[in-house]
Amino acid sequence: MQTPSFDQLLEATCHFGHLKRKWNPAMAPYIFMERNGIHIIDLYKTQAKLEAAANALKEIAKSGKKVLFVATKKQAKQVVADRATSVGMPFVIERWPGGMLTNFATIRKAVKKMAAIDKMEKDGTFDNMSKREKLQVTRQRAKLEKNLGSIADLNRLPSAIFVVDVMKEHIAVAEANRLGIPVFGIVDTNSDPNSVDFVIPANDDASKSIDIILATVCDAINEGINERKVEKVDNKDEEAEAPAEKKPRRARIKKEAKAEEAPAAE
Repeated sequence: MQTPSFDQLLEATCHFGHLKRKWNPAMAPYIFMERNGIHIIDLYKTQAKLEAAANALKEIAKSGKKVLFVATKKQAKQVVADRATSVGMPFVIERWPGGMLTNFATIRKAVKKMAAIDKMEKDGTFDNMSKREKLQVTRQRAKLEKNLGSIADLNRLPSAIFVVDVMKEHIAVAEANRLGIPVFGIVDTNSDPNSVDFVIPANDDASKSIDIILATVCDAINEGINERKVEKVDNKDEEAEAPAEKKPRRARIKKEAKAEEAPAAE
């Protein structure tokens, strides 16, 4: 994983904040200056915070846990979908289903409903339905796929969520805070950083800015996943070698025990 340079962040317009009149005073530590009524974000702090967030996400991925990516704003949707898919992580890019974290059991039921419809298509149940019933079930399946298809493999609560625009995704952030799930987020100058555990101060409106940050964190996640795979292989090799080492030792112990018993028998 390589953190983007100052110039790369600058080129991706990560430094552009919102109008001064729209700022959140809690973002003051991350603001470098004001220019033409617009706040400019301190990119050196963006670099440091991005590196810290990426390292934390790498450890989460290395432990085999899931990170849920959330971004329902137009300019972030495709970027998040592509990046999250590349590392096999779940994501939400349509409307946030209220209670997705706090009422996770209900969401899982909806996902299971989607799987049940798929099973009906395969086992021939569809053939016994009327055209109207088929249409209703197909529409239901399409709706579920749109809203929940990207989290179909999420069998338990995620170990962290990554949010683009904490103001727009305030419901997701509030649910994660309530459950004690760490929140990673791209936080612009109009947002409150106090609800985010790992703040990445940056422009959350430009696709370029969002992409360069997501590319960095997803590279870190990928590194964590690969390190986990390597560790698993090493552990298997150790387990395979262990019995081979134990056998001669056991044989020697038995031989010594027999030797000790022999004089007593005489």
